[in-house]
Amino acid sequence: MTTPPSAMVSDAADRSLPLRERKKLRTRRALADTALRLFLEKGFQETTLDELVDAVEVSKRTFFRMYESKEDVAMAAELELWDAYVTEVAARELHGPVLVFLKETLVAAITGLGEDWDRRFLATRGLIARTPVLWDRSLLRSVTVQSRLVAELETKLGIDSRDDVRLRLLGELSLAAWRCAAKNWISGRGYDGPHDKPSRRKGPGGSKVLIHRVEEAFDAIPDSITFTAP
Repeated sequence: MTTPPSAMVSDAADRSLPLRERKKLRTRRALADTALRLFLEKGFQETTLDELVDAVEVSKRTFFRMYESKEDVAMAAELELWDAYVTEVAARELHGPVLVFLKETLVAAITGLGEDWDRRFLATRGLIARTPVLWDRSLLRSVTVQSRLVAELETKLGIDSRDDVRLRLLGELSLAAWRCAAKNWISGRGYDGPHDKPSRRKGPGGSKVLIHRVEEAFDAIPDSITFTAP
């Protein structure tokens, strides 16, 4: 995909783009929204690609210009996050602790995805959790994004990750922190307030709560590495 998914966020952002690009973004949006609705209502396997393109009134050729596969359109919200994350990492100058940089760029990516993204992401994760083929695809995509992050770090630092294992570990740690944060957010778990009491809030909350969970997970990494059993 050549169009950054973060550009799909708002009508205000659309208006700053050429008409042709706005139409393309709206078609992507319609395909993703319609796919998620149909897959949740009928099931992923039970919904054909023909049904999806007919519902949006586009051709299969147009669909494959927007998404690589039926699996990818089903996971559009998740893929938007990964592309936005890599884009943030690539665009920012890297100074200071790399782990902090990876945390800040992930927070920026989530913030830039817009108000409705968290709702779509939650629905997408629910679909993935009960669809084995999407679960496998999601795991594969997470491996791919880890490689993309490491490649960006190699470019910025002028270091080959084959010679310095720390870069690969940083990529793994950033994805591990995200997974822990997302699980706690979805389940409504984590820590809130000055006394570190377990949250009693029911439900995940919005993107602001997710960002808090992300920061919480990243900040726990140093202590986790040195954690010692009594």
